[in-house]
Amino acid sequence: MMFEIWEGAVKATHHFLSQDDILSIGIQVKEYLANATFFVVTDHFNNLFGFMGMTENKIDSLFIHPQYFGKGAGKFLIQHAVSLHDKLFVDVNEDNNQAKVFYEKMGFKVFERTELDDEGRPFPILKMEL
Repeated sequence: MMFEIWEGAVKATHHFLSQDDILSIGIQVKEYLANATFFVVTDHFNNLFGFMGMTENKIDSLFIHPQYFGKGAGKFLIQHAVSLHDKLFVDVNEDNNQAKVFYEKMGFKVFERTELDDEGRPFPILKMEL
């Protein structure tokens, strides 16, 4: 289910990625999902619809099913992260304006920009901190 949430969110917000990019990145995501620990959000029927993964005070992933966009789940996860750490970091694809605006609304500010993502792909990254 987590992969489907990731894939739905990416298709809804990462318009700069080709279908081949999504398939390629999806292989890495499946490995990540199998080996990481997450905070999750569920509906009142206990159906999973969002998750956040962290390494110490860095948000590694935060994905919400598109059906639940704008309903407070992402904010809830960020507030939980804030309750755990005084300072937070997150990397955002520069071309994912929806994510950039969301994190700015949560109080994050850009402190660095890179031309390439962590895998060396030509997707600029905004490094943000709260």
